[in-house]
Amino acid sequence: QLAYKCRWYGRNYIEVDRWFPSSKRCSNCGYIAEKMPLNIREWDCPDCGTHHDRDINASKNILAAGLAVSVCRATIRPE
Repeated sequence: QLAYKCRWYGRNYIEVDRWFPSSKRCSNCGYIAEKMPLNIREWDCPDCGTHHDRDINASKNILAAGLAVSVCRATIRPE
């Protein structure tokens, strides 16, 4: 339904890969945490020290991935 609405309104629909580590990747420096159970709602990046709310951090990473795809026509894959 979302893809249809985007086409209807002349917007781009970009789907990020299901396995893209949006919650585990630091939106500040790009560090990717090895494991992060779902009960961890906040975390601090061991590389840059930035404090993250899991959901807000994921939304920033998804936005950045979508913008990168729309500008470069690149694909986003988990690292």
